[in-house]
Amino acid sequence: MPRTRRTSTTTRPAPAPGHDRPTAAPPASAAAFAPESLVVAPRHLEVGGEYVATFAVIGYPREVHPGWLAPLLTYPGRVDVSVHVEPIDPVTAARRLRRQLAKLESGLRYDDDHGRLADPQAEAATEDAYDLSARVARGEGKLFRLGLYLTVHVTSQDELAGEVAAVRALAASLLLDARPVSYRSLQGWVSTLPLGLDQIRMRRTFDTAALSAAFPFTSPDLPPAGPASVATAPTGVLYGFNLGSQGLVYWDRFGELDNHNAVILGRSGAGKSYLVKLELLRSLYRGVEAHVLDPEDEYSRLADAVGGTHVHLGAPGVRINPFDLPIHTYPDGRRGAPRDALIRRSLFLHTAIAVMIGEQPSPATRAALDAAITATYRRTGITADPRTWTRPAPLLTDLANTLTASTDQAGIELAARLHPYVRGAFAGLFNGPATQRPDGHLVVWSLRELADELKPVGTLLALDAIWRTVSNPALRRPRLVVVDEAWLLMRQQAGADFLFRMAKSARKHWTGLTVATQDAADVLATDLGTAVVANAATQILLRQAPQAIDEIARVFDLSDGERQFLLTANRGQGLLSAGTQRVAFQSVASPAEHRLVTTNPAELAAQPESTATNTVSFLDLSADPDLDEDDPFDDFDLDAA
Repeated sequence: MPRTRRTSTTTRPAPAPGHDRPTAAPPASAAAFAPESLVVAPRHLEVGGEYVATFAVIGYPREVHPGWLAPLLTYPGRVDVSVHVEPIDPVTAARRLRRQLAKLESGLRYDDDHGRLADPQAEAATEDAYDLSARVARGEGKLFRLGLYLTVHVTSQDELAGEVAAVRALAASLLLDARPVSYRSLQGWVSTLPLGLDQIRMRRTFDTAALSAAFPFTSPDLPPAGPASVATAPTGVLYGFNLGSQGLVYWDRFGELDNHNAVILGRSGAGKSYLVKLELLRSLYRGVEAHVLDPEDEYSRLADAVGGTHVHLGAPGVRINPFDLPIHTYPDGRRGAPRDALIRRSLFLHTAIAVMIGEQPSPATRAALDAAITATYRRTGITADPRTWTRPAPLLTDLANTLTASTDQAGIELAARLHPYVRGAFAGLFNGPATQRPDGHLVVWSLRELADELKPVGTLLALDAIWRTVSNPALRRPRLVVVDEAWLLMRQQAGADFLFRMAKSARKHWTGLTVATQDAADVLATDLGTAVVANAATQILLRQAPQAIDEIARVFDLSDGERQFLLTANRGQGLLSAGTQRVAFQSVASPAEHRLVTTNPAELAAQPESTATNTVSFLDLSADPDLDEDDPFDDFDLDAA
């Protein structure tokens, strides 16, 4: 936000003109616009049948944002807002800045020499003065003197006091100190007429940025598409309403931006997942295909409502085969694959095996694994010839058998370490061909039912399936990839690498990556996390914890006002940052949308269909013949979820 400066607040009242001075009669053309009568009182005027009171603004906030005068301009009553601007030549500006800096520095040193406590306002003014002098010296801005006056119009004297109090309260809410121009009410009224006359001359020094934000044509709303834009109708997704102007925040991530990525950071309970699901649902309205990595199974109701595909990794009968080659089907029925599909699949299997065993294998083990992968594909008839790639792919069991049959000791040891995933407790995810094709306008990969030991490799396989779909050259369409609670994924090296690759390459495939996380400090503390955030053209900050606000403010270059807003924001309120534009907004949803995206346990319990969508199962022991009827524990329900 541009800052108003505390460097040189001056008040130079002009002497009131004498009433005994003879004045010439106005010409006939001017008499037509003159009031019928004019009664001058100490603090108001009676102009014809109206009562008028004028205020001069003598105190300003330290920081202002674009359109900060909009609340005054949209006041429901009649209020005239007059802004008088007078440029200051650079020589005079430099001389006054040096003089003001000398005063401020001498005051600070005097207080320090006499053991007095530092004045925070004086320190802030000194900091602003140094910053402003550096801008002026570099030619990045100029100085102006600005006078801001407000005139209130009412039809009766009884209404004047209430209207004056309302306008002053509105000004105070904007951190503006509005004072009545006592005994100068006539000069104040003339200063707010469209005559270009400033007879009050109570002014404040502004720099270029702060002055530009004070003009009426600046707005806190996001800029609309230009007149020469191809889009004739608004495009994008409705996020909510603007807290500064009550206008709508309507944003198109697939518009003319550097990329289509978005990052959403907020503490737990700030409305992060609510906003992600709301944007996802409204993107589906536009025909955008979506893929979701859901660690807590929060998207099941949404997927069921819109007819999406829901893949429950870890559920009985749900399997993924890491050996499957990326075979794409074109709209005309042709089938094809990238020229290096077999090589890429072999490299991915190296990564998948490393995640399974929990470490990078030794060079000897990698050599044995590479030879075994090639031999396993050959045994099923798949070679370097692309015509063989449509044959059924081998399984992880086939790879383990190949390693066991080899004479290489490193291969035999690797086969033994793969036993839990082949014939042991974790074999259910790999002991057969893939059971589902992740196709559709919405595909949700649920990871909640995966065992903790399987989550790293399950996450990797889900991300690989998403990436193969996104990079499919057969179908070009806008897509969203949503990674909810990304801090869980960033703890895994394979997941962090995927997010980094997706953030860098998603734009080339007409894809937008949405990363939502509540643990912003941990994400920003890593190089890969910082790279993911830096490669997001759309950045949304919701309410932040005091422990993380310093890092957030440093990374996103937040002003003091934005920092305070994020500390006190209500649920669903946030700051949308897109390039040079920043908008404070409140997310809103219709009742139907709210029922699909809310995660409030009380609201979910009150919904009749909540039990139907519950994925937790219970073990019924009532028909077990081994149970003793007299066993006192028979009265308890055993949860085997």
